[in-house]
Amino acid sequence: MKITGADIIVECLVEQGVDTVFGYPGGQVIPLYDALYRNRGRIRHILTAHEQGASHAADGYSRSTGKVGVCIATSGPGATNLTTGIATAYMDSIPMVAITGNVPISLLGKDSFQEVDIAGITLSITKHNYIVKRIEDLASIIREAFYIARSGRPGPVLIDVPKNVQEASYEFENVPLKEVAPKVSRLREKDIEAAVQLIKSSKKPMCYVGGGVIRADAADVLNEFLDRIDSPAGSSLMGLGAVPVSSERFTGMIGMHGTRVSNMAINNCDLLIVIGARFSDRVISKGSTFARQARIIQIDVDPAEFNKNINTEIHVVGDVEVVLGRLLKLLPEKISHGEWMTSIKERKARFPMQVAPHAKRAKEILEALDEVLPDDSYVTTEVGQHQMWTAQYLKKIRPRRFLTSGGLGTMGFGTGAAIGAQVSHPDARVVNIAGDGSFRMNSNELATIARYKLPIVIIVMNNHALGMVRQWQDLFYEHRYSETTLDTPLDWVMLAHAYGVEGMDLGPEDDPEEVLKRAFDLKKPVVVNALIPSDDKVFPMVAPGASISDMIGFVDLNPLVD
Repeated sequence: MKITGADIIVECLVEQGVDTVFGYPGGQVIPLYDALYRNRGRIRHILTAHEQGASHAADGYSRSTGKVGVCIATSGPGATNLTTGIATAYMDSIPMVAITGNVPISLLGKDSFQEVDIAGITLSITKHNYIVKRIEDLASIIREAFYIARSGRPGPVLIDVPKNVQEASYEFENVPLKEVAPKVSRLREKDIEAAVQLIKSSKKPMCYVGGGVIRADAADVLNEFLDRIDSPAGSSLMGLGAVPVSSERFTGMIGMHGTRVSNMAINNCDLLIVIGARFSDRVISKGSTFARQARIIQIDVDPAEFNKNINTEIHVVGDVEVVLGRLLKLLPEKISHGEWMTSIKERKARFPMQVAPHAKRAKEILEALDEVLPDDSYVTTEVGQHQMWTAQYLKKIRPRRFLTSGGLGTMGFGTGAAIGAQVSHPDARVVNIAGDGSFRMNSNELATIARYKLPIVIIVMNNHALGMVRQWQDLFYEHRYSETTLDTPLDWVMLAHAYGVEGMDLGPEDDPEEVLKRAFDLKKPVVVNALIPSDDKVFPMVAPGASISDMIGFVDLNPLVD
């Protein structure tokens, strides 16, 4: 059966299991949008306020479901507006397919109206990208793009489809979906056996858990592994949720804004097992002192991560869930490290996550959120101090239910991600925790939230400042607050009302639990303007260039004991 290229795109999306796409129409994707209109009973299109919002929504859809997120934009500025969201997905290994239109092939390379080389622009922030120059290749390229996005280490793929290819006709036949098998082609038995021997000989093991565990849906087998080897575990920002916050084994985040317990354990352990993590600079800080007493095993699906930032002794290449399963088969039924775990428990009691009484408002708000938020909720964040406070204090963090920009640190991510999570889970509660600086970048997406009546609650931690940059200016730049004071007389509640969204203030003297409960009980979109002091800081903190064991701002409940 002959159909147009635009219809081939739609048929391939349905074939790949896509039920929702996010986008913004324009001249070079009119044929595709016409096909979407004619197939609106098969694929739902969410119109965002901006193409960047569409890319973040596709990202949030993917993170919360494990499926490939899809976003669509026209050529030129539409395509370039997707790039920040594509880069965000690339840095955090999120499977996404971005489909862009372009000028007809006869006009490519001629500086035509709204023409850019989007494939060249995104070359370094995609797993792969395509310019479809022949209608005959369109279906196979789309199928291959989805496979690449899902396989191995996931990531975004871009498909650029010139308008004349969308309008041309060609024969189309459905092809069964190609399943993605766990990647184990480079998994070597001798590496598994060497890892087992190191684990068996260790007296003080420590696990460093990254986002790869979440992407592989390997949290259950990870926790079984921790119990088997009797080991504590800390995580990167992206790994939060893999180990329950309430677990006696969980020591908290590692690195710049991690816990004192995690950072000390990293530098005191004799074996560090790194699982689906990439040794980010925000985790290791001063590389020469990181885990200096430990032998290191790194487990990752991507061999490019081995010895990139930290040299490791044993590398195990393969799907995290498969590798952990293989290790469990070879390890003894129970390994005990009672003395080590006791010392971890004592350090957790000695170095709790606490703040000074005058800087406790953000913590109070997040503790109140923990009380009113259902266990199966989805939490997204923007980027900045509020993001770190959420990571430090919110206990209701579960795999695929905590969506935040880790690698790229994208301000403006959270609202779009919340849209993606809410659209894909219409019956769940979704909350976006924002800073006023970040929310200035994406508040236009309130139009999307209102249009689709998405019951997202946005908590704006409003300190009238770019808080994280201000913190650095305060600590390291002699209080020179260059362009970080946000003193515009902006009323977030009135802005919410302008979009047809509920708004409410959470003042310094208000009971946060009462206000947040009222917001969630409305079961409709709400913006909560939560006022916090401008000079509250995220502590503890590792200063730039310092060892992760050299932290400032932590609380020691027993300073006389070594």
